[in-house]
Amino acid sequence: MRARLLAAAALGLVLARGGWADDTVARGAYLTRIGGCFSCHTDAAHGGAPLAGGRALATPFGTFYSPNITPDRATGIGGWTAAQFRRALREGVRPDGANYFPVFPYPSFTNIRDDDLDAMFAYLQSRAPVRAPNRAHEVGFPFGWRLLQSGWKWLFFTPGPFTPSPARSAAQNRGAYLVTALGHCGECHTPRNALGALRRDRFLAGTPDGPEGASVPNITPDPKTGIGQWTKDDLIELLATGNTPEQSRVKGAMREAVQDGLKDLTEADRAAIADYLLALPPIANAVEKPR
Repeated sequence: MRARLLAAAALGLVLARGGWADDTVARGAYLTRIGGCFSCHTDAAHGGAPLAGGRALATPFGTFYSPNITPDRATGIGGWTAAQFRRALREGVRPDGANYFPVFPYPSFTNIRDDDLDAMFAYLQSRAPVRAPNRAHEVGFPFGWRLLQSGWKWLFFTPGPFTPSPARSAAQNRGAYLVTALGHCGECHTPRNALGALRRDRFLAGTPDGPEGASVPNITPDPKTGIGQWTKDDLIELLATGNTPEQSRVKGAMREAVQDGLKDLTEADRAAIADYLLALPPIANAVEKPR
């Protein structure tokens, strides 16, 4: 809670300080929150500073710790260039040329447009630096070998950026961009294969083995196992408050996603996400009811 209050205060400061916080930085602040950067890069459970990294994520391959993305030059991204930031999110490659592990959702972030990546970088560089050394991942052999990620990319990674579909409306294309790129919803709501890659044929159909081993619901418009009986207003309400049509509240990672970013979406962006999700092909996959 303390970390979230600090993050909200910092965002308010950025948006309020004219001159220093120009339109690019303000837009970057918005995009960074939608991207879930505060949730993943803040060790809130241990009182960590916003975006200073250290949050643990347990996976079947081991435990990964998020890095510091404040502009500290020694332990964060203060020495990065905008081009290096774009390459990290677009290609999954660190400034030193090593591969990132796909626990960092670059397979989705690759779809972010260059102008949005530059705005996010401008916002991150505008924040106060925090000296917080990155923690080594605890990953067993051979999954900790970054070199092996080149083969993983060859098999499963398709670089972006996002291309709008002429078959969709403008609102649906905006929703598709928010869901598949910035929001990276598929990283949690899509089943994975044995090597940790998303099963694209089951995109957003839910999985019993989501982050931290939690069950994640089907958010395709299947009427029995997904959100096919939800209205557009139901989805908009969930994104704004975390409340579901079944009079319950989202929990776990989705609660964090709402509190740390989705609740700050504009009304138009919430509506665009709802338009996109409700227009998807329904996939029957009984995981559990969204809540």
